[in-house]
Amino acid sequence: MAQLPQGVDATAFRDATEKLRKIVGAEWVVADASLKSYWDHHSPVAEDSRAPSAAVCPDGVEQVQRILAVANEYRLPLWTIGTGKNFAYGGPSPLRAGYVVLDLKRMNRILEGNEDSAYALVEPGVSYFQLYEHLREKKSRLWIDCAAVGWGGVIGNALEHGAGYTPYADHFIMQCGMEVVLADGTVVLTGMGAMPKSTAWQLFKYGYGPHLDGMFTQSNFAVVTKMGIWLMPEPPAYKPFMITLPRDEDLAAAIEILRPLKLAMIIPNGVVVANALYEIAVHQTKAEVHPGAMRGPVPDDVVRKVAKERELGAWNAYGALYGIPIGVEKYWEIVKGSFSRIPGVKFYSKGDRAGDPGWEYREKLMRGVPNMTEFGIVNWQGGGHVNFTPVAPMTGDDAVKMQRMMRDIMHRHGFDYIAEFVATWRAMVNVLMLMFEQKDADARKRAHDCAKAIITEAAKAGYGELKANLEFMDLVASTYGACDNGYWKVCQRLKDELDPGGILSPGKSGIWPKKTV
Repeated sequence: MAQLPQGVDATAFRDATEKLRKIVGAEWVVADASLKSYWDHHSPVAEDSRAPSAAVCPDGVEQVQRILAVANEYRLPLWTIGTGKNFAYGGPSPLRAGYVVLDLKRMNRILEGNEDSAYALVEPGVSYFQLYEHLREKKSRLWIDCAAVGWGGVIGNALEHGAGYTPYADHFIMQCGMEVVLADGTVVLTGMGAMPKSTAWQLFKYGYGPHLDGMFTQSNFAVVTKMGIWLMPEPPAYKPFMITLPRDEDLAAAIEILRPLKLAMIIPNGVVVANALYEIAVHQTKAEVHPGAMRGPVPDDVVRKVAKERELGAWNAYGALYGIPIGVEKYWEIVKGSFSRIPGVKFYSKGDRAGDPGWEYREKLMRGVPNMTEFGIVNWQGGGHVNFTPVAPMTGDDAVKMQRMMRDIMHRHGFDYIAEFVATWRAMVNVLMLMFEQKDADARKRAHDCAKAIITEAAKAGYGELKANLEFMDLVASTYGACDNGYWKVCQRLKDELDPGGILSPGKSGIWPKKTV
């Protein structure tokens, strides 16, 4: 039998789950062996260490409200998920064993798609694949912006400050208007939606008064049940490109060249600069590349050899140009002229790397076509995977500092340095892939220690995490302690006012109710 929620005895839990069955139907309350589907199979802790007590799957806002009423009555801690496919940060697994998963996967309706004003209104169960296929069926000329793995949720990724690869890469910036349900069942429409008969809910982000939408990202203040997302009109011309940088030390120059091109919006999309091992790990396993390094990093000479076979550089930049044909070609001249200052660089565009799966999936992402290719990286070494996203200024010095710091930490703990830098508006996100043998207790411990070192050392250097794996939410939160933890004191007051029973995702982003559930 699954662990009961803290403070809830067996009789009360049985009564509560019976009430939940009456709300959603017996088949939509999971309290048996099927709960294994909610385990985190990639975590640096044992797979069952955060097993939920049950899961409940509502089909609409009214059912969400009734579930919240039961949770308040029995003090059931709920853990809200959308599509439940976030393998990098903890998937559908709750933060602690004994929580009840509030699984919104049945709420997967695309409520509106507006071709003229280029937006969609969706529920939390809508995936990138679903939205993409919906637009194709409608013969729409609108593009979505998707995360690397297409099964991700449109709402969930935006709420986690996620990003993609087109000019609409910053997903929360492209969000417009929410419907949220507070812990007491109150429904709130944000932005222009707060005005009855509003005609601009998905068109203008702010409305009158404080802008609340950001408060419901990476938080546990409410359940988000609808969200507007802006879509990108298909441009007249699109030119994806790849630039291979032959030497490890070319990273600094590449970032210095990239920054002004991003600031001027010459390259408007989310540009990726990935190291060779990142590119290799998506398509091959560690055992295939170098069986002798299963308990340590793959030697540099082996990485260089495989990279040469795959026509990769030490670092590989992926970007794209969008607009009218003559403008795109002029910008391409600028890009090539700028990066040509680095000796030995090679330029590729559409048609130059036919049959290369690495190029093909990146090219799709930069025009909003969801796919699952990058999920192959979990096969690198035994399925264990934790993602890190420290943010830094977009400078060559910072890139080299982060590269050396993170490579040293990961190698010191016996892991490969698999990394990429993603250029945002003015900063860059250092995406780190910590891969390990999940079923090996020693590997899990080393991964756990390595993760703690990555977070703490990055924070000491002023590089804050953008997201956090479930296991490290409290640690990441502790690094944001300026002004005597002023930020978290505000969050605490909001949590205790909006959710006095502490039932909504206790501990999410390090925000715990005053009386911990």
